[in-house]
Amino acid sequence: MQYYFGITDNNDLIVLADAENNVEIISKKIKTRLNPIPNFNLKFYETDNKLKLIILEVYAGDETLYYYAADGMLTAFCRIGNESVPVTPTKLKELILRGSTTSYDNLKSQYNFDDMSFTKLKSTYKQRTGNQLENSDYESFGIVDENGNLTNAGALIADESPIKHSRLFCTRWNGLDKAPGIIDAIDDKEYSGGLINLLQSGMDFVINNSKKSWKKTATGRIEMPDYPERAVLKEIVNALIHRNYLEIGSEVHIDMFDDRIEIYSPGGMYDGTKVQDRDLMRVPSRRRNLVIADIFNRLKYMDRRGSGFKKIISDYKLQPQYIDDMKPEFNSDNDSFLLVLKNLNYHKKVAKKK
Repeated sequence: MQYYFGITDNNDLIVLADAENNVEIISKKIKTRLNPIPNFNLKFYETDNKLKLIILEVYAGDETLYYYAADGMLTAFCRIGNESVPVTPTKLKELILRGSTTSYDNLKSQYNFDDMSFTKLKSTYKQRTGNQLENSDYESFGIVDENGNLTNAGALIADESPIKHSRLFCTRWNGLDKAPGIIDAIDDKEYSGGLINLLQSGMDFVINNSKKSWKKTATGRIEMPDYPERAVLKEIVNALIHRNYLEIGSEVHIDMFDDRIEIYSPGGMYDGTKVQDRDLMRVPSRRRNLVIADIFNRLKYMDRRGSGFKKIISDYKLQPQYIDDMKPEFNSDNDSFLLVLKNLNYHKKVAKKK
């Protein structure tokens, strides 16, 4: 990562009165204020009009976390967009796990494998792959570790998941927002249990609360659903496997309105960026929960190649009633991720009423 000294926030060049002394000050601050000291390099760059810039290059290290030391305290920061912000306690735990090259779902849980059942995993694996789940597969799937201990991934996949904050809240609101009215919600469900059950229950909720139009053609008819089923499936999968399970007081939410679906998941982008600032067609796939992602890949709910954002957008563009205003919207911050899927038939329903 590179940092430049001698450029304003508006990208205007400014004169550094004593660039050589500034380098010494920057170097000293790094060595006395950061713990551990990162690998870095300071160098000069001279512009065409002889102005000197200072370039600070900071290299990735293995000793995460890196703390800023001041007033007898150590504070960790993370990048969110163009800002450096103090990390929350939950984010701190996640960064510590990342620094130890492991993930939450790979850790040993407090639950016993023999106390859990995995009938949903077995039946879904058979249905989607045609293969039987063997006893030896539990370790290769990451459900138990090499010592036979149930992992957090195993606890999340189990039929009756004991991880209580792994829940899914689904609401079909009456209208375009959550404002109170005569009937606030048309349908309201709370689901718990293993992740496969949450995925299938979430899909059933969306399908039961949406409609499918169609129109005749010379050779048959064209289906025109409110929402592309494959796009909805991909995003519910993403919300469940990429959510931050260290975030105790929050759940995945599916909120359906007349004109859209909002799918909320605890935990922002894994690399700390804001998705709305990225080129959605070029975002690489980064997985917060490696074991769960691998299990869903084995179940053929997702693949390892590329980003799901591109596929969700492509699924929308394939629909016959699609227009540019219907493009899915992605937003994230440090602690949350939100996808908005537009109802492809809503504008027609409004036009009919007029």
